[in-house]
Amino acid sequence: MIRVLVIGLGNMGLSHALAHTRGTSQLVGLMARGPRPDLPEELKDIPWFRDVDEALETAKPDLVVVASYTDTHKIYALKAMSAGAHVFCEKPLAPTVEEAEEIVALAEKTGRKLMIGYILRHHPSWQRLVEEAQGLGGPYVFRMNLNQQSSGATWETHKSLMKSVSPIVDCGVHYVDVMCQVTDAHPVKVNGIGLRLSDEIAPDMYNYGQFQVVFSDGSVGWYEAGWGPMMSETAHFVKDIVSPTGSVSIADAQKAGSDNVDTHTSVGQIVVHRSSGDTLIDLPDEPGHQELCDAEQAAMLKAIETNQDLSRHMRDAVQSLRICLAADESIRTGAPIDLSGVKPA
Repeated sequence: MIRVLVIGLGNMGLSHALAHTRGTSQLVGLMARGPRPDLPEELKDIPWFRDVDEALETAKPDLVVVASYTDTHKIYALKAMSAGAHVFCEKPLAPTVEEAEEIVALAEKTGRKLMIGYILRHHPSWQRLVEEAQGLGGPYVFRMNLNQQSSGATWETHKSLMKSVSPIVDCGVHYVDVMCQVTDAHPVKVNGIGLRLSDEIAPDMYNYGQFQVVFSDGSVGWYEAGWGPMMSETAHFVKDIVSPTGSVSIADAQKAGSDNVDTHTSVGQIVVHRSSGDTLIDLPDEPGHQELCDAEQAAMLKAIETNQDLSRHMRDAVQSLRICLAADESIRTGAPIDLSGVKPA
């Protein structure tokens, strides 16, 4: 039985921890630097730690789930792998490409499995979206956004996240990963714009960003993300992929409640448009947030048990992060970022 330690007990960490109370793995520890929160009944008797070294030494996990803030991912992932554990790390993998590559390098050196939390890869509706888009053939135009009109506790969480990562990086890696899956080409150029729309966040941070990316096959895409009580609910969820032969779109583009995490993954219906007409693909009974986290952790356990090669998965995670961080750099410097000289791993 695979022994599991979960680090970070926010929204994602809590769901990942619960996933390991329902399968064949054994949850042997929970760790967070703050005080122990009020936990669900299934987690109340799990040993609690506030120090990673103590947690690794005492719990002796085979798998460490890192679901803390992005700026802590590197230290926890490296310590876990050095202690002999496999790692599931929430996205973004790291705050810089260099740190992400360092984590990947240690996974390759030690033979530890490293899976990154790209939850859409485990969602059957998003898998179908990618499949339908690839069936059209490129080059592609990607039109995507996720704006969240957050308030109260959700806005507080967003403000905490923005101490280490911008919205276009934190959320953008998911949707840039979708772009990369569809086109399977490497990025050439990224250009971004952004704006700080609140005095409640640091002067050097922005809570709205948008960028354009050009791929080596000629495909182009844009992504937009904004967090905060000032954001509009109008057109907050656009997922549209266009090619010379037609387009594939998520039909329900005006979902209510942009700060509801379940609306960020649900699809409901896909519209495939060709010159001959439209095809509507209904996707009933989609998995919810907890079911998707269950699926992610099941995939991680399977990767360990079957010795699955995760090399491409790790490269893809670094690639999507590279694009989003280039967009962040472009916003901060006001200049486009040339990625044409970056050789694919």
